Amino acid sequence: MEKGIELSQHLLDGNQEAAWQILDEERKAGKNSLYIYESLVTNAMRHIGYLWETNKITVADEHLATSTCDFLLARYLWQKQRDLDAPSIGKKAMFLCVENEQHYLGLKMSSQLFSEGGWETRFHGPNLPLEYVKKAALDWKPDAICISFSILYHAEHLEPYIKELEKLPNRPAIIVGGRLLDKYEFSRHGSERTLFIKNLEGVKDWLDRHPHGVKSSVGY
Repeated sequence: MEKGIELSQHLLDGNQEAAWQILDEERKAGKNSLYIYESLVTNAMRHIGYLWETNKITVADEHLATSTCDFLLARYLWQKQRDLDAPSIGKKAMFLCVENEQHYLGLKMSSQLFSEGGWETRFHGPNLPLEYVKKAALDWKPDAICISFSILYHAEHLEPYIKELEKLPNRPAIIVGGRLLDKYEFSRHGSERTLFIKNLEGVKDWLDRHPHGVKSSVGY
């Protein structure tokens, strides 16, 4: 059985240990995080999404799979940080979904790639209204703010989020991601400074090109 499909079944069963064994085997075989996130976790969750869209599973099944996957990602990061012990680069990044957006696993995987790269991260998760994003950003002063959305009509939130966050005094990099960026063009919602990244491979490429973080005084 293809491992992504096998993983999806364990997630639907809520079987944390069986799901972990699949990821751990690939980790021990030398597969990197990008492979594990894209080829295993993302493929598994896409299959689960397909099953939900075709009424083969219920909302309860999908929620169980999501919570099991959330645990799996946290365990993987804990293990990866033990293996790598990556030094801090002295940069900070916030991660959040726009208001009413509940899909956050892709964003979580992005935050974990940042963590592996030595960034200090704060993962705020789904459905964070702009007023609270601004307050958190003003208090913490991140070097990058990463925003995600997965539902097309949630794109209407992008422009006010980007406009307000790019005006913050410390001028953080504003990075927008989500599965829809592969299908649609959203650059009109941002500015020349806004960075739109289509997938986890793009996140990893950006991190590799910015090994010491970003300078808040320049454009992106």
